[in-house]
Amino acid sequence: MSRLIIVSNRLPVSVTLEGRDFELRQSPGGLATGLGSVHGGRGSVWVGWPGTFVPTGDSRTRMRITRRLVESRCRPVFLSRSELDDYYRGFSNRTLWPLFHYFPTLAEPNWSFWRAYQMVNARFADRVAEIWREGDLIWVHDYHLMLLPGFLRRRVPHATVGFFLHIPFPSFEVFRLLPWRRELLEGVLGADVVGFHNYDYTRHFLSCARHILGFEHRFDRVAIDSRSVAVDAFPMGIDYERFNRPAASIARRRLETVTRVPARRRRRILSIDRLDYTKGIVERLDSYDAFLDLHPEYRGKIELVLLVVPSRTRVERYRDLREQIDRAVGRINGRYGGIDWTPVHYLYRSVPFERLVALYESADVALVTPLRDGMNLVSKEYVACQVDGHGVLVLSETAGAAEELAEALLVNPYDRLQNVAALAQALSMPEEEQVRRMRLMQDRLRRYDVRAWAADFIGRLRRCRQEQRREKDRRLAGPVRSRLIAAWSRARARLLLLDYDGTLVPFSAQPEAARPDLRLLSLLRRLSSPPGNELVIVSGRARKALDDWFGGLAAGLVAEHGAWVKCSGEDWQPAMRGQSQRWKESVRPVIQRFVVRTPGSEMEEKDFSLVWHYRRVGSELAVARLAELKDVLIELTANRRLEILEGSKVLEVRNAGTGKGRGIAPWLRRPGAGFVLAAGDDRTDEDLFGALPDRAWTVKVGPGPSQARFYVESPARLRALLERMARAT
Repeated sequence: MSRLIIVSNRLPVSVTLEGRDFELRQSPGGLATGLGSVHGGRGSVWVGWPGTFVPTGDSRTRMRITRRLVESRCRPVFLSRSELDDYYRGFSNRTLWPLFHYFPTLAEPNWSFWRAYQMVNARFADRVAEIWREGDLIWVHDYHLMLLPGFLRRRVPHATVGFFLHIPFPSFEVFRLLPWRRELLEGVLGADVVGFHNYDYTRHFLSCARHILGFEHRFDRVAIDSRSVAVDAFPMGIDYERFNRPAASIARRRLETVTRVPARRRRRILSIDRLDYTKGIVERLDSYDAFLDLHPEYRGKIELVLLVVPSRTRVERYRDLREQIDRAVGRINGRYGGIDWTPVHYLYRSVPFERLVALYESADVALVTPLRDGMNLVSKEYVACQVDGHGVLVLSETAGAAEELAEALLVNPYDRLQNVAALAQALSMPEEEQVRRMRLMQDRLRRYDVRAWAADFIGRLRRCRQEQRREKDRRLAGPVRSRLIAAWSRARARLLLLDYDGTLVPFSAQPEAARPDLRLLSLLRRLSSPPGNELVIVSGRARKALDDWFGGLAAGLVAEHGAWVKCSGEDWQPAMRGQSQRWKESVRPVIQRFVVRTPGSEMEEKDFSLVWHYRRVGSELAVARLAELKDVLIELTANRRLEILEGSKVLEVRNAGTGKGRGIAPWLRRPGAGFVLAAGDDRTDEDLFGALPDRAWTVKVGPGPSQARFYVESPARLRALLERMARAT
């Protein structure tokens, strides 16, 4: 039976040592809560640090803890205090955390931290590899373990691995500041599915993969050698039903217990955050101060309940932050407060779930204005708790939840006056408007709760595993390759149809630089020379290039994706006669204009087509310009016998009816070929594959959907196959 292996920095339970004995307690944190329903079912194992330090030499205690955790379907990764300091408090939270939240000046690129991060990620990989078995799904979580997918790819190459980042992924300009940017990207891309909270983070990651590693992406899939990685947005939800329940009868009474003030005497504004500089707590208090200054009519009529949950109390930066909050609260209460009114009720502690729900339900307004946040579940929890539909959410536009909660009042957390205006709007919003906005957000959160989020990601992983199995069956290796070689050896007449760019040679940034090397020419000569062998190079290149490169071979040539045909020993002939090229006069200036506007692109003119090349254009600009040019060309070529063909980093306009399938027609009409093999790498070759009989050996270079029956991982693999065929002739 296959299992789900969840991997995170912390286990969902923590071990507390008490002398020689120990006990298990529920771990704090949103991840343990969010994945509780997934781990609660059968068939899951959770790997993580157990929350306590056990000396390496105390193997007996480690074994006792491990046995106890196994009963809860958990597997511990034991860490020393120094390892945790450098890996978790160091690299994870003093390097990655500030940088990923756009505080680069606070990031500490410490090499000792980095070495510890590498070592601990490798330790996690060893632990997962120990328990992994065929068919298991592995789901790795968060920024503490960004190297882990890559380590697992090397240890268990056939494993299906997912990675989810619970914090923002920064833009290329910020991420590039890391000295270890390549290693982190390569680590994450060891996964089969990479998930983020929203599309902005997805876009940033894809941009970094392109700029730093040179990996292209198409439809949110990154092509890496012999495989592709799916990269997508999966906005994490909450346990909606747990929060959305008729709690009104007890909420206000419990709130009085928490705040020590009578409920509903004044309009209540709620702020709940973990102590962190990314949460914008000081900036929020400054905005509240400005609101009371600019709107004196609300003095004595509102109160702010500020709940701050202690976090990282040993870190000096966080102690300083707490002092800033203390001073801001004191300043506001001292300036505006009196005997019968306290503007800010400040609570510095954690509260149990029931009291948290009471706080949410009783708040007229929730102020959730982090400076940067991966998702922010507080905003979703507040919305879920408004059973009667009343209440207004003021939400930072830089929180990941802003994409889903568009009916909130979205603000720039750095714009104090905008925050003041939003708070005034929230306090004066009519009830029917509150209910309308709240119901829309609630419906969205109900439909995509934490269970739906987990099921969505795991479902994507399962589909990925199915795709891997199908790709494994299509891979031209092992017994299948042996059958191909045997069929080649037995045949008396053989036909080879080979694309060039991306098939026999890798793509080059400069198309004219991709000349065939001497070893390739020697290989093609050995394949084309024996009696009964027919070799045809089927390319998108112009006639002159094919003549210059392959004119000395006893081979057929097909140029411009089938527009021109040259049988061995004969002259070039057009595949279709009587085609007018006057259309170029109107299309050529359009493509030339895009060349001028797009640095790195160029235009190539062939006899029957015009081609826009953009291999050297940055990915984001290329996507934008490609979409724009396609729209212009579609309108320009309407009602003409033209077609627009998109290949690998090229966009081609050509006469309709041409194609590689038509170009190879002279060879298909010849009887007697007992062995037919065709190889190509992109959509321009699908026409070639489709024109061949079912018995043909059709091979796509690179993974992905295709009409081809088989695939090989790269041009080097195809050439290795052709070498074996040449030796077996």
